[in-house]
Amino acid sequence: MNLELTRPLLFFDIESTGLNIPSDSIIELSFVKVFPGRPEPEVKTWKIRPWDYENNCQRHINEDASKVNGVYDEDLRDCPLFIKVAGEIAQWLKDSDLAGFNSAKFDLPMLAEEFERVKKYCREKLAAVSTPAAKKEEAAALLAEVEAIDLHEPLMVDVQNIYHAMEPRNLKAAYRFYCGGEDFENAHEAEADTLATYEVLKAQLDRYKEPDKYREQVLRNDVKSLSAFVGKKYVDFSGHLIYGDDGEVYINFGKHKGRLARNIWNTEPSYFKWIQDSSFTLDTKAQFARLAEEFKAERDAAAKRPATDDELFELQQKFNSGKLF
Repeated sequence: MNLELTRPLLFFDIESTGLNIPSDSIIELSFVKVFPGRPEPEVKTWKIRPWDYENNCQRHINEDASKVNGVYDEDLRDCPLFIKVAGEIAQWLKDSDLAGFNSAKFDLPMLAEEFERVKKYCREKLAAVSTPAAKKEEAAALLAEVEAIDLHEPLMVDVQNIYHAMEPRNLKAAYRFYCGGEDFENAHEAEADTLATYEVLKAQLDRYKEPDKYREQVLRNDVKSLSAFVGKKYVDFSGHLIYGDDGEVYINFGKHKGRLARNIWNTEPSYFKWIQDSSFTLDTKAQFARLAEEFKAERDAAAKRPATDDELFELQQKFNSGKLF
């Protein structure tokens, strides 16, 4: 079954130096872009030299990661840095929804972290007095390209979530189950995994289009419905902030888990500063900073408006009781 799309759907897969998003980097990125009304997708894969921007050196690939993906430090010496292909990657992402296998929890946060590193690097170049004018123009152009991409905006179809909901297994088993009973070649290479994920989703739509006596749930052939299998709506990709059923943002970890972010900012603003000074992902820090700006703007706006009748009555009651505080 071909996908019924209203805009492009971009399947992607990442291989990395390790699994710690704040301190690891992408070493391979593959895109399979499916267009509405077009049977054949476009495919693009980048081999990327992982870079530590703070220490200005190549980032080491964790030995356990190399055992899985078969890539070692020396294999990437002549590959471009992420910052050199970030503009091209941004163009591929433009106006597309996203799909992948377990991508909502790892690949998407990792991709977002790399973009945040590019933004930080460009801003530092623009702010530095020593940066030549030509380099500032180059940094400004790249910054504009990457800032045009908001990875929180696209719908996200995680094929693994659908798969686990229907037939709990891994990607190789999913391919055997849905696509003919044989393992696909070159598993754990980004392009092979991405193409396999694309084929699995199409086969899932064929298999689950009608209910049967064992399963009432069906799959609808539209990206919005498929993206619902991702589950909870996280504010940041690492899941430290989450939307509640009331639409408010809640802390989702640590001592304040389950509490309104707005209330924490009002009563313990130092907590937001602690986030910025600690080893959270740049995306998590950016989302906390955005919320702090929103809460401050709301407070400032409230301070400028006249008090409501209810607020005046409440203040009068406190005054009469002698308990203003």
